[in-house]
Amino acid sequence: MTFRFDQGILRPAQVLFFLLILSACSTDHQPKPRGFNRLVLPPHAYRMLPDSLPYSFEVSRYAKVLDDTSWISEPDWIEIYYPSLKANIHITYKTIRSEKDLREYVKDAFILTSKQQIKANAIDEIVMKTPSGKTAVVAELSGEVPSQMQFTITDSSKNFLRGALYFYTKVNNDSLAPAIDYVKKDVIHLINTLQWRAGKSKN
Repeated sequence: MTFRFDQGILRPAQVLFFLLILSACSTDHQPKPRGFNRLVLPPHAYRMLPDSLPYSFEVSRYAKVLDDTSWISEPDWIEIYYPSLKANIHITYKTIRSEKDLREYVKDAFILTSKQQIKANAIDEIVMKTPSGKTAVVAELSGEVPSQMQFTITDSSKNFLRGALYFYTKVNNDSLAPAIDYVKKDVIHLINTLQWRAGKSKN
């Protein structure tokens, strides 16, 4: 590209134009990373689960209660799905018939949580007591993990329930933090309102 200037003298406007041309030719344009839309999260509001299950608790009014249709699903397993957040709380339920059953269920739950250690920065496990006197073990996982929270509740004699929170999105967990915290509060509410229903299990 050739530029010709009168009498070999560069005028200020010509200098500015020349610099603009050079910068435009040398600029390396990089695609901007995909942003994450700002979430508008509604106030927490709850309703009771249908009474056809062997357990009950209050679930978010903004979530759908669906049957678990996976190939490994068993009776009384459900999905609590948040369409606007692409989040899911997977609930599994087992009837305890012996001490061996209880040991097996506790061991399986521990293994499933431990599998997250590969990607987790930390796993914080707490034991909490519900208002009705039930004991729950809750594990909160940080880092780029597929499941951000897992929990178990049992009466050690008849009922064993496990839950796991998942977000089905490619957005990283740092960007999802407000949504994760929002659903975690719903999980704690679920745990605190859990009750067993005798004679309802399909197992």
